[in-house]
Amino acid sequence: MSSVAKKGFQKYLLQLQRHPLRTKALTAAVLSGISDTVSQKLSGIPKLQLRRLVLKMLLGFVYLGPIGHYMYLLLDKFFKGKKDPKTVAKKVILEQLSVSPLNNLLFMIYYGFIIERRPWMDVKARVKKEYPKVQMTAWTGNISESASKIYGIA
Repeated sequence: MSSVAKKGFQKYLLQLQRHPLRTKALTAAVLSGISDTVSQKLSGIPKLQLRRLVLKMLLGFVYLGPIGHYMYLLLDKFFKGKKDPKTVAKKVILEQLSVSPLNNLLFMIYYGFIIERRPWMDVKARVKKEYPKVQMTAWTGNISESASKIYGIA
């Protein structure tokens, strides 16, 4: 790792230690922005859709970062701070069975209602039809394939 990258990463870790919630919220926003930018380019959208990009970053900042922060604080309390491989596996399984399905459901609603500006009845019908497929795909590790089929994005 280059010295510039190493220094940057050390500063990031320091911010994570000093301001964990803010740092995780900003990280989720930046990663959501990068993910959507790449997604738009790969799906062939000729001009970057800034509204969509900003709304996805907002979701990362307001919801994904904080929910991840508090979920793992709760899991650490529940498992009393254990960090052995078995405990980590239990945390992942618990997270996949609890918060992950909620995140997928809320994302589908947010995407349809807020980003695509579809009427609530259309969003509700789409979620009812597609959510089970999205969640099963997420559990089997193929979420990007499912999202691209459902929303026409990569």
